[in-house]
Amino acid sequence: MRVLVLGGTGAIGSHLCRLLAGRGCTVVCTTRRGGKASCGVDYVVGDAKDPVFLGGLLEEHWDAIVDFMVWSTAEFRERYRGFLASTGQYVFTSSYRVYADVPVIREDSPRLLDVVDDDEYLATDEYALCKARCEDILFGSGSSNWTIVRPAVTYDGANGRFQLGVFELGDWIWRAEKGVPVPMPREILRKQATMTSGADVAEMISRLVGNPDARGEAFTASGSDHMAWGDVADVYAAVLPLRVVECSLPAFERQRGSVYQVRYDRMLNRVVDNSKVLAATGIDGKNLTPMREGLVRELGAFLETGRKPECSFGFQGKMDCLCGGFASLVPVVRDGGLLAAGKYAVRRAMAGIAK
Repeated sequence: MRVLVLGGTGAIGSHLCRLLAGRGCTVVCTTRRGGKASCGVDYVVGDAKDPVFLGGLLEEHWDAIVDFMVWSTAEFRERYRGFLASTGQYVFTSSYRVYADVPVIREDSPRLLDVVDDDEYLATDEYALCKARCEDILFGSGSSNWTIVRPAVTYDGANGRFQLGVFELGDWIWRAEKGVPVPMPREILRKQATMTSGADVAEMISRLVGNPDARGEAFTASGSDHMAWGDVADVYAAVLPLRVVECSLPAFERQRGSVYQVRYDRMLNRVVDNSKVLAATGIDGKNLTPMREGLVRELGAFLETGRKPECSFGFQGKMDCLCGGFASLVPVVRDGGLLAAGKYAVRRAMAGIAK
């Protein structure tokens, strides 16, 4: 098969490209950063959101296109016909975040777009709503040569992807390594999260590519186990000195932002029934990476690389406010980040003293 992978250099796509190439597929992957052909994968440098660049790729016919790009609803509406016309199977990467609050997520569970009554939220094209709207475009396309995949939260050592609630790795790991507490609302710490190895999700998608039973179907791609975000923090703490302190939810929303992600995802228990994707792909759930074991192994592997995610010192100042002090001031100065932070630490410290 000839497979085009759009934006396939992340926690799932990088594994998927290697898997498909290892099974004899001709794999072409778009990237903005550049890359040499490796493991049977050819990298084409360009922005898949550039209509000229994308149009050139879609002039060819592909047996499958796997799309990891994040499109706005308007962007997707302009492009979906080209995707469907250029391939035998278009695999659209959606998200488990499309689902509303249910005890157990299944593919036929209600979506936020269909049941939420928050008019202010519905007026946005926020990630979960946008993905659901793009799904609806495919549902109403009149074609069936598409497959929708809704991955749960993924983690991966090679790509440095380790989430903690709404925090990405760069948000929390600097604080952990400097002995500075990470603020999290108790309400989020108690919610259940399903986190899956990026390699496992890639394996699922690779078995959906070219699979006739996947045409015109949606699948939730996830592991089989889950745990509370507080337990996720404890797993991370077994690998590096992470300390979490509880903070006010309203204050957290004000300082952290990502309000809709908090309210319509991390404040919901996310337990997934993955039986449909396992049945379609023939994967034995016992062979999936256990969540606790995988997080420890992958985080340890990442730390061994010595890579340091970019740290926003201004953001760290906001997090200090949620911890009831200015705990990051000393390490910020030590790391030479005071000027980069716009002198946030001094200003906030002075404001705190004045109060």
